[in-house]
This record gives sequence, structure tokens and C-alpha cells, in this order.
Amino acid sequence: MDNKKKLIISILIAFLIIGIGTSVGSSNINLLETISILMNKCFNFAIKDGIDPKNIGIVWKLRLPRVLLAFLVGGCLATSGAVVQSILKNQLASPYTLGVSSGASLGAGLIIVTGIAVPVIGNFTLPLVGFLFGLATVFIVITFSVKIDRTMSNNTIILSGMVLSLFVNALLTTLTALFSEDMKSISLWQMGSFAMKGWSYVRLLIPFVIVGMIGIIKFTKEMDIITFGEEQAKAMGVETSKVKRKLFIYSAVLTGGAISLSGTIGFIDLIAPHVVRKVFGSNHKYVIPMSFLYGGCFMVIADIVARTVIVPSELPVGAVTALIGAPFFAYVYFKK
Repeated sequence: MDNKKKLIISILIAFLIIGIGTSVGSSNINLLETISILMNKCFNFAIKDGIDPKNIGIVWKLRLPRVLLAFLVGGCLATSGAVVQSILKNQLASPYTLGVSSGASLGAGLIIVTGIAVPVIGNFTLPLVGFLFGLATVFIVITFSVKIDRTMSNNTIILSGMVLSLFVNALLTTLTALFSEDMKSISLWQMGSFAMKGWSYVRLLIPFVIVGMIGIIKFTKEMDIITFGEEQAKAMGVETSKVKRKLFIYSAVLTGGAISLSGTIGFIDLIAPHVVRKVFGSNHKYVIPMSFLYGGCFMVIADIVARTVIVPSELPVGAVTALIGAPFFAYVYFKK
């Protein structure tokens, strides 16, 4: 089967998963009813007779924004993972290697313990500060890497990211110890959740998705060339260090935007790109957009599990992805 047919099938499956995610919950709604509600809201089609008005509110105001946010967050993390793995030529690398997660967690922790809320943005102060801290961490990693090695070798980038992540995590641990009454809130944020997050969160993430995806897609050819080796890429006229810097920044925009709204959720950035390469090959024309699609689908599935396993309570979605992702990580490592 060629990649175009696989693409069409993947898109259809994605729509099905989104539909199921919108139907399933503490009170299940018939999938056909869900489709009727969505068609009415999106395209003004006549709504199916006999649908409970309460279900319309549940689907449109509660479940759909949650599912779309999960899809976008999963897509952002998976795309960033695909980029970092390609550039560093390491299937076990992730955007968290660059310290984005540590920086965002520190920013979120500071807002949680201080309770600061900027008047204009209110509840979005935490996501904004988390994003800025995450992005700042990546800039510091890039700066350190360039200072140490102007060619920005892969080992230099990985080591710089690890050192800074350890330092920032130490700051967060100190912060948590000093404000132990906020420990639970910080821990819950770090485990990730899409609960009680409506359309405003979806709208807030969309600009990050647009900027990050457009920026990354522009460099798909360069990524194809770099995977053959940096020396060969330089011989073909690719400014590898410049391309790396730009790709890392765009990846940080996606990752920082995603985790600042959802909390730290791991392993989607590892699983999705690996599966995509198995299905579509290593051509980044397919790897990048399909990583977004597959990552979104995997995250929606993880969220469905998180909110249905122990109804009426929920599991942190980060715990679900870790339960699936940790064995997968071990499989990739030992196979490699």
C-alpha cells in the first residue's frame, strides 16, 4: 500500500477516534448522536430527533474541546519528538532532552506557590509563564551548546540539555520543599490533565501549533539531508548549526505551548514518531504531519483511558502514557 492510501486511512481513523473520544465518558452518548450534534454545530445541519438537550451541552461544551486539546497537545509533542530524534539521530531523544519540560515545570511551580495572576490574562498566567520558562530554557541550552562547540554537535546538545534540566529540576525540588503545602498541586500539574479545560485553552494553543508546524515543515528537505550525516549535509550547502537552532526553537514553541496548558506528559513524543517511521518510512514530508496526526490520536486514546477507568474519578493522563510508554521505551532501547 502506498503512502497516499495510508494517509487517507490514517485521517479517517483519526476522525473516528475523535468521535469516540467525544462520545465516551462518565455518561456515554451514542456515536451517531454525537456526529449529529457536531454536524449541527459545525455545519448547521438539522439535528437528529430525540436527542437530549443536555447531551448537546456535554458534547459541545465539555467533551469536544477536551478531545481537541488532547489531540493538539499530542500532535505538538509527537512532532517535536520527530524533529529532535531526526536532528540528534537518536530514536530515544525527545523535546524534553532540551529542558523544555523542566523550565515549564519551574515556571508553573512559581505561579502555583506565589498565586500571582496577571489581571489581563487571569487563569492563563500559569500557562504563559510556563511557556516562557520552557522557551528560555531551550535558548540557554542552545547558547551553551554554541559556546562549547560552534558546530553544535549532537553530544554537546544532549549534555547541555541534561545539565540544565538537572539544575532546573533541583530548583523546582527546592521550591517544593520550601512550600510543602503546594506540593500536591505542583505534582498534579506535572502529571498532566485535560480536565475542566474548555474552548479557551484550544484557542490559546492554536497559534503555537500554526507557528511551530509551519516553521518545521519549511525544513523537511533539510532534515532529510541531515539524517544522512552532517558532513554530507554541509557539502550539499545545508548550514546545519543554523538549521538545528531554528528547528529546536520551533520544537520548543510546540512543546512549551503544549505542556504549559496540559502539564508534563511523556512518551507520546517517543511512541508516535517511531510508529510513523514504521508505517510511512523516513521521508520527513510524511514523518512530520503524520507524527502530529498519530500523536494526537494516541493522546486522545490515553485521555479516554484516563477518564473512564475509575469513573467518576480520573487518572492523570501522564500516568497512562507512562504505563504504555515505559515498556515501549525499553523495547526500542533493547532493539537498538
